[in-house]
Amino acid sequence: MNNYKISIIVLLSFIAQNFVKAQGTLPIYSDYLSDNIYLVHPTAAGMSNNAKLRFTHRQQWSGNSNAPSLQTISFHNRFGEKTAIGAIIFNDKNGFHSQIGVQGTYAYHINFGRDEALDQLSFAISASYVQNSVDQRSFSIPDPVISQIVESDSYFNSDFSMAYFNLDGYAYFTVKNLLLNSRNSMNENFRSLNLRRYLLNVGYFIGWGKRFQIEPSIMFQLIENTKEVTLDLNTKVYRLIGNNKRIWFAMSYRRSFDKNDIQEFSQITPIAGMEFERYLVSYTYTHQLGDISFQNGGFHQFTLGINLLQKRPKDRGHIPEFNPFIFKTKN
Repeated sequence: MNNYKISIIVLLSFIAQNFVKAQGTLPIYSDYLSDNIYLVHPTAAGMSNNAKLRFTHRQQWSGNSNAPSLQTISFHNRFGEKTAIGAIIFNDKNGFHSQIGVQGTYAYHINFGRDEALDQLSFAISASYVQNSVDQRSFSIPDPVISQIVESDSYFNSDFSMAYFNLDGYAYFTVKNLLLNSRNSMNENFRSLNLRRYLLNVGYFIGWGKRFQIEPSIMFQLIENTKEVTLDLNTKVYRLIGNNKRIWFAMSYRRSFDKNDIQEFSQITPIAGMEFERYLVSYTYTHQLGDISFQNGGFHQFTLGINLLQKRPKDRGHIPEFNPFIFKTKN
């Protein structure tokens, strides 16, 4: 029975590892709606009027040992009027497979309008270093592929991103995993060289100057190698409390259009959060839809944030990610 369990775990770890490789360096979830869009689009580095420090912890398949989990630490800030830098450290663990990575970003922002009006075009490039590990020390199945050691290797990759912001609207475009460089420490024959993923985010902010605000948005994803298409439909509502507090709630629906004969992948993600002065806290819950599911429970994520190096608020942009608490009236 123990050998049978280990066989299942080895198989799941192998499948999960290749799934993670398909994701590339950092998996893409819905946490970009938690004022953490820099995890997805490098051009978000330095977009706000303050520096942003964010911590996230994501736990999947609650109640199962060796269940997938992800932790990230990110920081980004603008230096001067146009230049920004950012960094991400992440730890992604899935059963016996894990990857630890670091990503650095350089962004350049060009404002075409007046200083008090946001009309900005942005470009960014990110470089990533990732180390993969497979812990085979507890495997007891007689197989020449299994060496009962911790096998590890590493690789480099990069992302390119551009964005346009204009008062109430924004659009991001990002190409993930530009380099044809990927490693699979379990079997070189199963490595995928093309991990490129194209992301397009478009959103519009409604309610500038009001205490109740709404932000609809969509995100389109295309995986170049498999031609898989994924679409996120999002709605986020804000409620300003006083001059320096805000609560918000977001709902995201993700659907995959990969023409699967069994079942199309779909999930729903509610997100709730609160900002008070320079602190942020949010909770994310993801539930997979359909008759075929990984488990009955969902995926949980917590985000903690601190805004640092606060600059003087300007009437430059209506998007909350740029000016968190800007409003003019008291209605």
